[in-house]
Amino acid sequence: MANSLLPPEERHLTPDQVEALDKRRDLGHTFLVIAGQFTVIATILLLWVGQDLTYSPGWAHPIAYYFALALTIILVLGVAGVVLRRGTPRLD
Repeated sequence: MANSLLPPEERHLTPDQVEALDKRRDLGHTFLVIAGQFTVIATILLLWVGQDLTYSPGWAHPIAYYFALALTIILVLGVAGVVLRRGTPRLD
């Protein structure tokens, strides 16, 4: 009898398909961890962004650019991580 806690599409997977599913979810978890680490970095950069935008001349705003890059990485890896981790998590 199939495990009724699993979604219907995951109840009759072969061992190779289960391994691929676990790898996909592990990669998603890795992306979420990296996004979380960049969230900490972006929070620290946020302390200097206002000063950088106020006092840096012209287009020379390196902290603002780093902050924008960190936000982009957070968004891309966060969404990719959530998509890859979809489904019921395994219990171990």
